[in-house]
Amino acid sequence: MEVRIGVVYSPKELTVEIDSSPEQIVAHVEKALAESAHMLWMHDDRGRRIGVPLDKIAYVEIAHDDDARRVGFGR
Repeated sequence: MEVRIGVVYSPKELTVEIDSSPEQIVAHVEKALAESAHMLWMHDDRGRRIGVPLDKIAYVEIAHDDDARRVGFGR
């Protein structure tokens, strides 16, 4: 699952590949917001840990992986 996170005051977005369902991702983000956490921590499918300050998140977009539409070099 591809997750794109828009960051306030940044022209670029953060793109993370996660092995979770959209429902799990939404629940994770909502839980962090409800607990008034300072950071949203996510683990990508390569095992990296990514943290984004919750007060700097502009939006979270969840896109389904569509291998048929991929172009270029895959991993």
